[in-house]
Amino acid sequence: MFGIGQNELLIIFLIVLLLFGANRIPEIARAMGKGIRDFKRSTREIEDDLNVHDDRPSASSKADSKQSS
Repeated sequence: MFGIGQNELLIIFLIVLLLFGANRIPEIARAMGKGIRDFKRSTREIEDDLNVHDDRPSASSKADSKQSS
């Protein structure tokens, strides 16, 4: 995992624990999770908007299909 071993992860966790304290870590994790969820939701909405515009036939293709009938 990114070239980081178990010892390094343990050291990083201990540093975070010392900096923020045991009470703040769950709050930080919740805030990060919410931010990631919001980011994913907004990117999904943008992709859906772009796909909706791509799926609609253009006015010229509708006119072409009427002329060929």
